[in-house]
Amino acid sequence: MSYEPPSPSTDLPTEVVNTLNGFPPERLRDVARYAEALAEHKEREAHLEAESDESDIKERPDDLPDDVPAKATITIKEINDNRYYYWQWREGDKIKSKYKGPVTPDE
Repeated sequence: MSYEPPSPSTDLPTEVVNTLNGFPPERLRDVARYAEALAEHKEREAHLEAESDESDIKERPDDLPDDVPAKATITIKEINDNRYYYWQWREGDKIKSKYKGPVTPDE
């Protein structure tokens, strides 16, 4: 065991390093156990979310244009008393749309 203090990762914020340096050994061990458990929990949550996202994606419809993602849904918009289908999806905070065609009366 070295008599030199460990060097913190450069990824750690200074305020975290300073706070940890003020803790006694037992508190540091508590923090280490909690941090490890929290990391495992977040990894598990991310893995479950990724699995959920993959299972939500259905087969790509035949009439879906190449520039429209598979997660897009069809919505109906009314413009000047006429109804139209649009592909609609989310990109970040924005909702994107692409014209699909008119709604026919027999549908």
